[in-house]
Amino acid sequence: MNFDDYCQQKAAPPGSSAYYALRQAPLARQPLLTALFALRRELEETVKETSDPTVGRTKLAWWQKETAALAAGQPSHPVSLAIAAHCRDVQAEQGALQVLVAGYEMDLDQARYLDFPNLRRYIEQVGGTFAGAVARATARDPQNAAEWAKPVGNALMLAQFVQELGNDARHGRIYIPIDELQRHQVTAADLINRRYSPAFTELMRFQTSRARDALKTALAGIPIGERGTQRTLRAQAALALSLLDEIERDGYQVLHQRIALTPIRKLWIAWRAARKG
Repeated sequence: MNFDDYCQQKAAPPGSSAYYALRQAPLARQPLLTALFALRRELEETVKETSDPTVGRTKLAWWQKETAALAAGQPSHPVSLAIAAHCRDVQAEQGALQVLVAGYEMDLDQARYLDFPNLRRYIEQVGGTFAGAVARATARDPQNAAEWAKPVGNALMLAQFVQELGNDARHGRIYIPIDELQRHQVTAADLINRRYSPAFTELMRFQTSRARDALKTALAGIPIGERGTQRTLRAQAALALSLLDEIERDGYQVLHQRIALTPIRKLWIAWRAARKG
């Protein structure tokens, strides 16, 4: 298996949302974008599938060294080899990649957040940083891409929190701030034990509305001249919006299951979003 095949299997297996979003990008840039998505997946697995925080920190420390080796022209991991092969300026991306690794390290330091400002730091380091790297890969003006791309990444994280709430809670992580749980009279134990209630429904209505509003605002913030270059991010946002609608129609039943769109719907939504003006 070569490094491109490795990245494809890691980041975007057929039928996944990432698969359809990545297929909207220019063909020449798809390998780099796929490698970036694969890197994010590697980091997610490191923190979410490692039960021992010490082991997780050791693995993330290795990734910090690997990003430095990548910038120095000495990558060793298949994902790093793919980025090196397809990125025009690896050294320019080193800082962002290291911020991304550090963002995931926050998952090993805390599993709850007191309020939204505290959670926002995690969102920006992970979601915003990643979206900035994705945007720069195809942008006409890469130097200014982060300004409008980061809000898209932040909004995608908010939508992901809604979709993955039950799974995250079962793994001991709750990305709904404590003060918002208290305001809606929902406890962490309710989420972990999959207890639905009218209070939970109101909490999820608020979370879903915030994510939806953030996605729409972020999409509107993409400059007109860059909308054609950002088909992958726009497809991701459209898929997230459609999934939020589906979750809402299903009564926010996300604690015991992972609600998802069918592959044919994903294909249609991503294709249509990428071609809108």
